[in-house]
Amino acid sequence: MSATPTEEQVQETPTAEASSAPVTAETTADQSSAVEEAEHAFAEDDLSIPEDVPSADDPSSRATSRSLDDAGFTLDEFAALLSKYDYNFKPGDIVNGTVFALESKGAMIDIGAKTAAFMPLQEVSINRVEGLSDVLQPGEIREFFIMSEENEDGQLALSVRRIEYQRAWERVRQLQKEDATIYSEVFATNRGGALVRVEGLRGFIPGSHISTRKPKEELVADFLPLKFLEVDEERNRLVLSHRRALVERKMNRLEVGEVVIGTVRGIKPYGAFIDIGGVSGLLHISEISHEHIETPHSVLNVNDQMKVMIIDLDAERGRISLSTKALEPEPGDMLTDPQKVFDNAEEMAARYKKMLLEQAEEGEEALGTMMV
Repeated sequence: MSATPTEEQVQETPTAEASSAPVTAETTADQSSAVEEAEHAFAEDDLSIPEDVPSADDPSSRATSRSLDDAGFTLDEFAALLSKYDYNFKPGDIVNGTVFALESKGAMIDIGAKTAAFMPLQEVSINRVEGLSDVLQPGEIREFFIMSEENEDGQLALSVRRIEYQRAWERVRQLQKEDATIYSEVFATNRGGALVRVEGLRGFIPGSHISTRKPKEELVADFLPLKFLEVDEERNRLVLSHRRALVERKMNRLEVGEVVIGTVRGIKPYGAFIDIGGVSGLLHISEISHEHIETPHSVLNVNDQMKVMIIDLDAERGRISLSTKALEPEPGDMLTDPQKVFDNAEEMAARYKKMLLEQAEEGEEALGTMMV
């Protein structure tokens, strides 16, 4: 709209000339003519909306849409790319995360979810830790196990202990498969035996599989060689044997037919347990003498020193079988003259080995005849 003055404004607004010249009839006529021309020009202005202006409902009034043909990817590819970053976390998943805050009750972990995940202190490690900073550092990137669905705040619960637990059982199963001997520290004892840790898992050594002269209570903090007896993740049972480890070590230096000096450590109705250099062997009642014996107590006493011959080595069961019967020069000498058995032990053992060798050769000849 043009800024055309009204008649009153024209009349009221003095000009430089009007202030110095008197108003005449001609001046008034000129002013009236100027007002009429201004009003005529204002009336001729076209203030209507042009017909070619589109409405808001007309698509042509919007920004021109462009085809994605030249974008370098299709809509499906674009959707797939978006879904790649649409994380769907579920319990049991193992994900990478970054530690960004350590708190008194746990750690805050960034795993790319909408809300930071939380790992409670008890889930930090399979081993007991005093503080989070002992095992975690801000900015550290590692794997985490998702324990549960999101809570009402959209937060996930994480664990490192679960991952270590799974991998510890895998490692223990492999060690058992390899029939490995391990060393572990006793951290507690009870009426049944001793407790140790293997790969972070709690293991139990039954009292019958502890082979030492020490009282059980004094084993705490001792490192013992151990063999696996039972590995059962489902039942959470890890049972080990100290005796088997010692027997195997001793067996590597022993052979059937060898004579060794031992000490009677215990007597049972079925026989006596003989300590032969740190491991225990069984002298069964039937292997004490050629003569019939009612009870081992009638022949043997605890702490007796004697010579025995090894007649069997069972590495799998961790057992050593012994005999004095094979060392008797005459049947019944263990009952009447045990010193004679002691003095002639090596000679009798040599005869025993020769007999075994002859039996083996006869067996091979018989087998060869049968095959022919």
